[in-house]
Amino acid sequence: MPDFAHISFAEDLAHMQPVTLEEMKSVKLMNRIDAKYLTNEATLRSVLSDAAAAGYRVLVTEGERQSPYDSVYFDTPQLKNFYDHRNKHLVRQKVRTRCYVRSQEAYLEIKRKNNHGRTSKKRIGIRPFELMEFAGNPEACEYLARHSWFTAGDLRPVLETLFTRITLVNPSLTERLTIDTDVRFKNFRTGRDANLLDAVIIELKQDGRTQSRMRDIFLQHRIKPLRVSKYCTAITLTDAEARPGRFKEKVRVLEKTIGNKIATI
Repeated sequence: MPDFAHISFAEDLAHMQPVTLEEMKSVKLMNRIDAKYLTNEATLRSVLSDAAAAGYRVLVTEGERQSPYDSVYFDTPQLKNFYDHRNKHLVRQKVRTRCYVRSQEAYLEIKRKNNHGRTSKKRIGIRPFELMEFAGNPEACEYLARHSWFTAGDLRPVLETLFTRITLVNPSLTERLTIDTDVRFKNFRTGRDANLLDAVIIELKQDGRTQSRMRDIFLQHRIKPLRVSKYCTAITLTDAEARPGRFKEKVRVLEKTIGNKIATI
């Protein structure tokens, strides 16, 4: 699949005040309410300008304001986690490994959603070479069994997701905003790849439903909330045998947002 010409946000982010990882510790929001939004790169430039004017700060790690991520999602051979989400189970889980590419820090993560719409995330450090296979790590296996419905033997690596992330925090450090661009997928089950072109997936993370200046900015730019899962979108795009149901409509909304058809190879 040919490379897509993405917008560079370096100049936009240079106008924002930095926030350090140490300061970010107070905004972990490991037990939170999430709201997701979908837009495109051109609109994101305007959002970043308004965010800078409103005092939002950008996370800087190792001198950089954009960070590459590499995540691998694990599921059962029957894709239980995918179908639990598709079938609107209120209580559900996702299991993934994640590597912060620049620092080479890696984790096994278990995300759980309860029937009140709250998301909790638990994680344990692993070694970067265990991203695809952590079964040889006894501590990680025990952690998975203790905090999820699964054992390591229940799961297989299903999908790799690569993207570049911008992280913003509000002036009072009570909310965090993650902005993912250049989102790409590789399905290990089918061997098919896809990328979301200039789509931008934004997640606003708060401990509660407090007033947010960012929500006002989104409203000004006609950016509406959209419940979108990278994992479920990727399965819909790259696995012809999966039964995506309502996720097909999510893909159509995504294509309308970017004004382009998403191809797979």
